[in-house]
Amino acid sequence: MSAERLSLLWGITMASGATAQLLARLTSLPGVVLLLASGLVVGRAGFHWVEPLDLGSGLGTVVGLLVSLVLFDGGLNLRLPGGELKTAVLRIVVVRLLVALGGGLLASHFLAGLNWALAAVYSAIVLATGPTVVNPLVKQMRLQAPLGDVLEGEGLVLEPIGAVLALMLLELVLGDRQGWLGVTEGLLLRLGFGLVMGLLSGLLLSELLRRLPADSGVLGLRLQLSLGILFLMYTGCEAQLPESGLPAAVAAGLVVGRRPSSEPQQLDELIRQLAQLAITLLFPLLAADVSWRELSPLGIGGVACVLALMFAVRPLAILVATTGLPLQWGQRLMLTWLAPRGIVTAAVASLFAIRLEAAGVSGSGRLQGLVFLTILMTVGLQGLTAPWLAGKLGL
Repeated sequence: MSAERLSLLWGITMASGATAQLLARLTSLPGVVLLLASGLVVGRAGFHWVEPLDLGSGLGTVVGLLVSLVLFDGGLNLRLPGGELKTAVLRIVVVRLLVALGGGLLASHFLAGLNWALAAVYSAIVLATGPTVVNPLVKQMRLQAPLGDVLEGEGLVLEPIGAVLALMLLELVLGDRQGWLGVTEGLLLRLGFGLVMGLLSGLLLSELLRRLPADSGVLGLRLQLSLGILFLMYTGCEAQLPESGLPAAVAAGLVVGRRPSSEPQQLDELIRQLAQLAITLLFPLLAADVSWRELSPLGIGGVACVLALMFAVRPLAILVATTGLPLQWGQRLMLTWLAPRGIVTAAVASLFAIRLEAAGVSGSGRLQGLVFLTILMTVGLQGLTAPWLAGKLGL
């Protein structure tokens, strides 16, 4: 790929994302919906100005680093409610691991026509709601506490679990892992290794930030240290155990977010702005990888599969998880409805499709198409209607 074409790819992607954010500000429409639409316009489904696969192996590196920044920012600003509402987050995570995995497996096999192996991979990929979508929507809607924290906490905990589980199932499909015992061992190993590395990196960064003088002149140095340690931690984790960098990024953010610091707000705001920039760049870039050729064969079955996740699987999981908890019916309804999939889901689908195609596994394009159909429908329908629903429910 020529240097000119590569420069143009980044230029068009950034410009389309920035335009989408501007339109979101002017029209009050959800930014994530417009970001997704901008990627469709400039990518394969539209004018074909942006082809993410032109980046080659660099696509996974760029996406991984930017996603780690978004997850680090999420952990940095996450403030889980205490008591029973903290229990609500944990119960939602556990119940959705069981209900959503089983429901997604059945729906994608019987409705969308995926074979059992690819249906299992799909179910894990779309397991988590995306913090990259949920968090901007929560901030835009100004949801009353603690509902926003519960939604953000659910996404941040499930996002790395779903990505790691999807990788283990992918390796099972490709024959690189033996049986469900191997899947379980790989999942626990990557999550445990990522959490330990994230905690250690977070403690190191917190100590370095604490030792710097309380001077606004070193704010830039604080940011450079934060990004340097974050990216080194992520790439180091990925070099040892693929997908372990995602739980590490969340864990590091949680530790650093609770540090004693003289300038926490200024640094956190800078990181938040950089994370927003990453979202503005990533959403159009990954949406540009979607083509109508991959979506059209899914037909009514693909749409029915996604609708089943939205109107049957998710409500069942939330109903079971929140029974007996101090949540009003309006809050439970909002938890039921707001479950869009985000950047990590798109990134995992794109990278897995490449591996499946290289291995000669049939149906990889259908898997990627169904994942992106899930993102399109959940972001579009829920992103556009959630602000209206929150207003009607007084939330």
